[in-house]
Amino acid sequence: MATPKLNAVRINAGEWRSRVIKFPDAVGLRPTPERVRQTVFNWLGQDLTGLTCLDLFAGTGVMGFEALSRGAATATLVEKSMPAYQALKENKQLLKAEQAQIFHQDALKFLSQNTQKFNLVFLDPPYNQQWLPKVLPLLAEHLQADAFIYVEAEYALETDTSLAEKWDVIKQSKAGNVFYHLLKLAHDQ
Repeated sequence: MATPKLNAVRINAGEWRSRVIKFPDAVGLRPTPERVRQTVFNWLGQDLTGLTCLDLFAGTGVMGFEALSRGAATATLVEKSMPAYQALKENKQLLKAEQAQIFHQDALKFLSQNTQKFNLVFLDPPYNQQWLPKVLPLLAEHLQADAFIYVEAEYALETDTSLAEKWDVIKQSKAGNVFYHLLKLAHDQ
């Protein structure tokens, strides 16, 4: 039986700049494009020293590993798909990323059981499954003061009036069919 071909994505900057991480083919698994990652980390600042990060629908793990490469203190990567989870563990070992914690778990279950607070959350759930309305309300209790949430979606979040009361869209852009945003809790929360 042939070994399945793995896909690859390159880390942009930091300690692991130009290192390649591999991931399997899986339905809905799409790494954040390099150009989008560059923009997001420009928004956040290139140096993430000391930040605690959560990559909730980790998939390839490129956002969490990129954050660690740029100095984040920790990155918690949560992934439900077993093949993607196995690849995350292999990439952690390849990079010697001791600051990465990897969980094979459903996002909602993780949020219901975890009490850690994060400075930065990466949120790129599967499209067309209504994950954002389920997950975003639960994230507030997992955020440090002044935390940011990076969100990828198949639509622009400013069109979702249910999110407007609780979240401020700080920055947003679009690349192809991907809308990406930087959010903070609304000040009156």
